[in-house]
Amino acid sequence: MWVRRIAGVVLLVIVLFLARPLWEEPLGAYVDLSFLERMDQTIERVMEDPGVSDAIDSAKELTVSLGGRFQSMVSDAGEQLPETEEKPELAATDSLFAIHNVTLGMSKEEAQVQVGLPLRLMRNEYGTDWHSYHQDYQNYSLLSYDKDGRVNGMYTNQDIISSTTGLTMASTKTQVRESLGTPLTYIQKGRIQYMLDTRDEFDVFKTDVGYVTVFYDLHEGDTISAVQVVSDSLENSRPSIYAAAGDEVKQGFELLLFELTNSSRIQRQLPLLKWDEQTRITARAHSVDMAENEFFSHTNLEGQSPFDRMTEDGIAFQVAGENLAYGQYSSIFAHEGLMNSLGHRENIVNRDFGYLGVGAAFNEEDQPYYTAKFFNR
Repeated sequence: MWVRRIAGVVLLVIVLFLARPLWEEPLGAYVDLSFLERMDQTIERVMEDPGVSDAIDSAKELTVSLGGRFQSMVSDAGEQLPETEEKPELAATDSLFAIHNVTLGMSKEEAQVQVGLPLRLMRNEYGTDWHSYHQDYQNYSLLSYDKDGRVNGMYTNQDIISSTTGLTMASTKTQVRESLGTPLTYIQKGRIQYMLDTRDEFDVFKTDVGYVTVFYDLHEGDTISAVQVVSDSLENSRPSIYAAAGDEVKQGFELLLFELTNSSRIQRQLPLLKWDEQTRITARAHSVDMAENEFFSHTNLEGQSPFDRMTEDGIAFQVAGENLAYGQYSSIFAHEGLMNSLGHRENIVNRDFGYLGVGAAFNEEDQPYYTAKFFNR
């Protein structure tokens, strides 16, 4: 009897040792686990004994069968959603569009009475900064200001818009076109006409207040998924449809794609992703590789998969996924396009992921390449 009990204890210890990657990191936040180094040495000596090979094989099988349960327990422990923020009370507006009660031309002081202080500034394709406002990505909005401190650009992908047309985030593509007219098919920049490759995912309208871009969710009845409004002066100051490549733009594009991902997740009651700097380095390297060598694939020219590249860079993961985008005018257009692609959308709204690193690069024509790497440890 006591022999079976000892064998059971040994088996339990081995199971816990083999399952250690699943529980060590969460527990380490609260308990000093340095004593495990001595246990590692002892267990390794035991495992070298051929007499316990059968027990080890059994333990491995048990670890595999419990792996999903262990992972679920770890994930549940980290999936605490932030406290719910109330949607702002939207006032009637005499402007074509207001976002969080902010309109074009409003002073920064007036705007920040509505939205608070910015949490991050990110360089955009217009050569200005998107000022990011939100509460744990709830009531998410972006504002840009001109040199006089007045709003010249706005964006949101949440239900905080108001309009003289009566359009809401529940409005459909048909209703938008009935209200705003015929969308543009191209944008003129100098002597060049840039044809808009909308793929029915967005419309751009020239209006009295400026340029309005309305994005649609193809998987939710063509309803509005986001709205961007920029002034005539801001749009006209952009010499090309693409941003001039540079370190500030690159970093701005990366961080904005990360923020937009979390903004989409919080609307679906999903835990927020944490930024991972090491994975950003891996992601950016792949974007650079694609841009310089003119290919677009999850597998690089050396035949390495996304998971091979993560492993090579020393990134430990239990589950991982990768999204790629290429040629969109900005991170906003890239994100909206990814959300309309079911495979990419699944990564964005996957509950099992806990971390995200985004890397961007530009080719010789300033077209951006994006690599977004999702994973959990």
